[in-house]
Amino acid sequence: MQIFSTFEYSSYIELAVSELERKGIKKEDIFIVPLNNRTENRRIFDSLHRADGVSLIDLGMALATAFSVIGASIGFKLSWGPIYWGIISAFIGFTLGFGIKLFIFKVIRKNQRLLRGKHSEVILIVNCHTVDAEAVEQTLWKNLALGVSKVRSNSEI
Repeated sequence: MQIFSTFEYSSYIELAVSELERKGIKKEDIFIVPLNNRTENRRIFDSLHRADGVSLIDLGMALATAFSVIGASIGFKLSWGPIYWGIISAFIGFTLGFGIKLFIFKVIRKNQRLLRGKHSEVILIVNCHTVDAEAVEQTLWKNLALGVSKVRSNSEI
């Protein structure tokens, strides 16, 4: 049986491995794989085939609507009329909203990600017998595993 678990990169991995070795799991049956950090920045603009659920134009559309109503109302008193001033103020509102969202995602959210210190996780794979599986799983949970999963091999069915 194989048991897969994920950990944050910390000393708890070493504690889990040493406790598993004390419980009789051989060093050859424990496999640790660190995941690489992302080296390229995330893309801001979505393509036709890939979207991340983050919208940059929602605030721009809301401000464009509000500004166009106000601009059209004021446009009755101005020389160009309500239609031109509604379109001009809608463009100004959209640009302002898009700029605000772009600033939030490029500057503020990037700084929050850096402050949180997103580090890669580590995958720990343990080969063991079915009778030892419950003890191995409890050991991994006790040492702050983020997730644990058991996979039964074909020879044990």
